[in-house]
Amino acid sequence: MKRILLTGAAGFIGYKTAELLLGDDIEVAGVDNLNDYYDVSLKQHRLDELKQHRNFTFYHADIEDIGALRKIFENHNVDAVINLAARAGVRYSIENPHVYFTTNAHGTLNLLELMREFNVEKLVLASTSSLYAGQAMPFSEELPVNTPISPYAASKKAAEVTAYTYHYLYGIDVSVVRYFTVYGPAGRPDMSPFRFIKWVDEGTPIELFGDGSQSRDFTYLDDIARGTILALKKVGYEIINLGGGQKPLTINYMIKTIEKYLGKSAAIDQKPFQKVDMMETWADITKAGKLLGWQPDVEFEDGMKRTVDWYVNNRGWAGKINV
Repeated sequence: MKRILLTGAAGFIGYKTAELLLGDDIEVAGVDNLNDYYDVSLKQHRLDELKQHRNFTFYHADIEDIGALRKIFENHNVDAVINLAARAGVRYSIENPHVYFTTNAHGTLNLLELMREFNVEKLVLASTSSLYAGQAMPFSEELPVNTPISPYAASKKAAEVTAYTYHYLYGIDVSVVRYFTVYGPAGRPDMSPFRFIKWVDEGTPIELFGDGSQSRDFTYLDDIARGTILALKKVGYEIINLGGGQKPLTINYMIKTIEKYLGKSAAIDQKPFQKVDMMETWADITKAGKLLGWQPDVEFEDGMKRTVDWYVNNRGWAGKINV
């Protein structure tokens, strides 16, 4: 595949995915609405890096706007769509559920309709480990995920099943990749790795929801982006976990790791546990290995060191980002 339409191109995962594609001399049409859910300066930083590539074209557009998307499909004879555009954040989805469905569900529908219209045969759709709430660990793709506990998770479930419908009706080949707690340099400032690094570095107490015993299957950004690209493989319709490949680590362990690499101690401002948060996530990644030949390469200690080092090296402007 030589021409990819990549939505969410200025986002955390979108940026790294675009960077890897561009490095392989693939033409990328990047789409992002540059919304202000978090500090736009970080998105602009990522976008400026991508614009240095001759094979990158950027469209400031929203996947909710099917008219704007149609013009992009007309301008680019794309081979596949990677849909990473989404309203993210479990907690904020309770406050504003409507926008999660208009973007995550209806936006995906817009892309599928245009893929049908323009005979684009391959979709990689980003989804989430949040769908596994209440299931037995490690989470395998065969588990039923019919009990989402946040509007965010429900909207992602809607996108997954809509993609299946278009696979069934029109033969669109779909890889649904379910991500597990992605972290890394230039990460989202609404997520705990960025926030905790910033707060520990500047001496601000960490806002910790619960007692920190919650555990996550942390997965490094580069591994996620590489798995997303491998998912361009023709599979029919498959759901594929992309996770860290080791037993989940507690939030408290993450804090201790950040302290170690910053050489500073954290102050804790403990807050009540959030009802929409999962206590544990842990991916069974057997299928990704068999189907895509994918395994994560970066262990947590190394990945967190890279993340802390990035922040320290960019402290001058990254420290000003609102979290």
